Amino acid sequence: MAPRKPIVGGNWKCNPATFKEATALIQSWNKHATTYDTEKVDVVISPPALWLSSLKEPLSKLGMSVAAQNVSKTGYGAFTGEWSAESLVDLGLTWTIIGHSERRTKYGETDADTAEKVARCQELGLNVIFCIGETLEEREAGKTDEVNK
Repeated sequence: MAPRKPIVGGNWKCNPATFKEATALIQSWNKHATTYDTEKVDVVISPPALWLSSLKEPLSKLGMSVAAQNVSKTGYGAFTGEWSAESLVDLGLTWTIIGHSERRTKYGETDADTAEKVARCQELGLNVIFCIGETLEEREAGKTDEVNK
Protein backbone atom coordinates (compact mmCIF):
# COMPACT_ATOMS: atom_id res chain seq x y z
CA MET A 1 0.00 0.00 0.00
CA ALA A 2 1.35 3.42 -0.96
CA PRO A 3 1.88 5.93 1.83
CA ARG A 4 -0.78 8.56 2.31
CA LYS A 5 -0.19 11.99 0.84
CA PRO A 6 -0.09 14.66 3.59
CA ILE A 7 -2.69 17.42 3.59
CA VAL A 8 -1.99 21.00 4.64
CA GLY A 9 -5.25 22.84 5.20
CA GLY A 10 -6.37 26.33 6.05
CA ASN A 11 -9.92 26.99 7.21
CA TRP A 12 -10.54 30.71 6.84
CA LYS A 13 -13.86 30.53 8.71
CA CYS A 14 -15.37 34.02 8.09
CA ASN A 15 -12.02 35.67 7.40
CA PRO A 16 -10.73 37.87 5.85
CA ALA A 17 -13.52 40.37 6.40
CA THR A 18 -13.93 41.30 2.73
CA PHE A 19 -13.56 39.70 -0.67
CA LYS A 20 -11.08 42.44 -1.57
CA GLU A 21 -8.87 41.41 1.37
CA ALA A 22 -9.11 37.75 0.33
CA THR A 23 -7.99 38.49 -3.22
CA ALA A 24 -5.16 40.69 -1.91
CA LEU A 25 -3.99 37.78 0.27
CA ILE A 26 -3.96 35.43 -2.72
CA GLN A 27 -2.11 38.01 -4.81
CA SER A 28 0.49 38.27 -2.06
CA TRP A 29 0.88 34.50 -2.00
CA ASN A 30 1.27 34.56 -5.77
CA LYS A 31 4.12 37.09 -5.51
CA HIS A 32 5.92 35.45 -2.58
CA ALA A 33 4.97 31.80 -2.76
CA THR A 34 7.61 29.16 -2.86
CA THR A 35 6.82 26.15 -4.96
CA TYR A 36 5.96 22.81 -3.46
CA ASP A 37 5.53 19.38 -4.99
CA THR A 38 1.80 18.79 -5.49
CA GLU A 39 2.58 15.10 -5.95
CA LYS A 40 3.81 14.97 -2.35
CA VAL A 41 1.33 17.21 -0.52
CA ASP A 42 -2.24 18.46 -0.99
CA VAL A 43 -2.85 22.06 0.06
CA VAL A 44 -6.52 22.74 0.73
CA ILE A 45 -7.96 26.19 1.50
CA SER A 46 -11.49 26.70 2.86
CA PRO A 47 -12.64 30.28 2.24
CA PRO A 48 -16.08 31.58 3.21
CA ALA A 49 -18.84 29.95 1.15
CA LEU A 50 -19.79 33.13 -0.70
CA TRP A 51 -16.33 33.27 -2.28
CA LEU A 52 -15.87 29.60 -3.24
CA SER A 53 -16.49 29.97 -6.96
CA SER A 54 -14.59 33.26 -7.25
CA LEU A 55 -11.46 32.08 -5.41
CA LYS A 56 -11.28 28.58 -6.88
CA GLU A 57 -9.36 29.62 -10.01
CA PRO A 58 -6.71 31.86 -8.40
CA LEU A 59 -6.06 29.29 -5.67
CA SER A 60 -5.90 26.50 -8.24
CA LYS A 61 -3.22 28.44 -10.12
CA LEU A 62 -1.14 28.24 -6.93
CA GLY A 63 -1.61 24.47 -6.85
CA MET A 64 -4.15 24.65 -4.03
CA SER A 65 -7.55 22.99 -3.82
CA VAL A 66 -10.62 24.77 -2.50
CA ALA A 67 -12.86 23.13 0.10
CA ALA A 68 -16.28 24.02 1.42
CA GLN A 69 -16.39 24.61 5.17
CA ASN A 70 -19.59 22.60 5.46
CA VAL A 71 -21.96 20.49 3.38
CA SER A 72 -25.58 19.53 3.80
CA LYS A 73 -26.68 16.01 4.59
CA THR A 74 -29.52 16.55 2.13
CA GLY A 75 -29.44 16.79 -1.64
CA TYR A 76 -31.08 19.39 -3.82
CA GLY A 77 -34.39 20.77 -2.63
CA ALA A 78 -36.03 23.27 -0.32
CA PHE A 79 -33.23 23.51 2.25
CA THR A 80 -32.63 27.23 2.78
CA GLY A 81 -29.02 28.14 3.38
CA GLU A 82 -27.63 24.65 2.81
CA TRP A 83 -24.87 23.66 0.38
CA SER A 84 -25.62 20.30 -1.18
CA ALA A 85 -22.78 17.97 -2.08
CA GLU A 86 -24.14 17.99 -5.62
CA SER A 87 -23.73 21.78 -5.76
CA LEU A 88 -20.14 21.52 -4.55
CA VAL A 89 -19.38 18.96 -7.26
CA ASP A 90 -21.09 21.21 -9.81
CA LEU A 91 -18.77 24.06 -8.74
CA GLY A 92 -15.81 21.77 -9.40
CA LEU A 93 -14.86 21.38 -5.75
CA THR A 94 -13.26 18.16 -4.62
CA TRP A 95 -13.04 18.76 -0.85
CA THR A 96 -15.29 19.67 2.07
CA ILE A 97 -14.93 19.93 5.84
CA ILE A 98 -17.36 17.91 7.96
CA GLY A 99 -17.86 17.85 11.73
CA HIS A 100 -16.01 20.97 12.82
CA SER A 101 -16.35 21.55 16.55
CA GLU A 102 -18.14 24.85 15.90
CA ARG A 103 -20.75 23.04 13.79
CA ARG A 104 -21.21 20.54 16.61
CA THR A 105 -21.35 23.01 19.51
CA LYS A 106 -23.06 26.02 17.92
CA TYR A 107 -25.40 24.27 15.48
CA GLY A 108 -26.01 20.98 17.29
CA GLU A 109 -24.55 18.65 14.67
CA THR A 110 -24.40 15.10 15.95
CA ASP A 111 -22.22 12.12 15.07
CA ALA A 112 -25.22 10.76 13.14
CA ASP A 113 -25.45 14.02 11.14
CA THR A 114 -21.76 13.92 10.29
CA ALA A 115 -22.00 10.25 9.29
CA GLU A 116 -24.83 11.09 6.85
CA LYS A 117 -22.75 13.92 5.39
CA VAL A 118 -19.69 11.71 4.94
CA ALA A 119 -21.77 9.00 3.23
CA ARG A 120 -23.33 11.57 0.90
CA CYS A 121 -19.93 12.98 -0.05
CA GLN A 122 -18.46 9.52 -0.61
CA GLU A 123 -21.33 8.70 -2.97
CA LEU A 124 -20.41 11.75 -5.05
CA GLY A 125 -16.62 11.41 -4.86
CA LEU A 126 -15.98 14.44 -2.63
CA ASN A 127 -12.92 14.22 -0.38
CA VAL A 128 -13.73 14.86 3.28
CA ILE A 129 -11.67 16.55 5.96
CA PHE A 130 -13.41 15.00 8.96
CA CYS A 131 -12.99 16.90 12.20
CA ILE A 132 -13.01 15.11 15.54
CA GLY A 133 -11.32 17.79 17.59
CA GLU A 134 -12.06 19.68 20.71
CA THR A 135 -13.22 23.26 21.13
CA LEU A 136 -10.71 26.00 21.91
CA GLU A 137 -11.91 26.07 25.51
CA GLU A 138 -11.44 22.31 25.88
CA ARG A 139 -7.94 22.48 24.39
CA GLU A 140 -6.94 25.37 26.67
CA ALA A 141 -8.28 23.39 29.65
CA GLY A 142 -6.03 20.44 28.72
CA LYS A 143 -8.97 18.16 27.82
CA THR A 144 -7.91 17.26 24.27
CA ASP A 145 -7.28 13.56 24.94
CA GLU A 146 -10.45 13.19 27.03
CA VAL A 147 -12.66 14.79 24.33
CA ASN A 148 -11.15 12.84 21.45
CA LYS A 149 -11.57 9.34 22.95
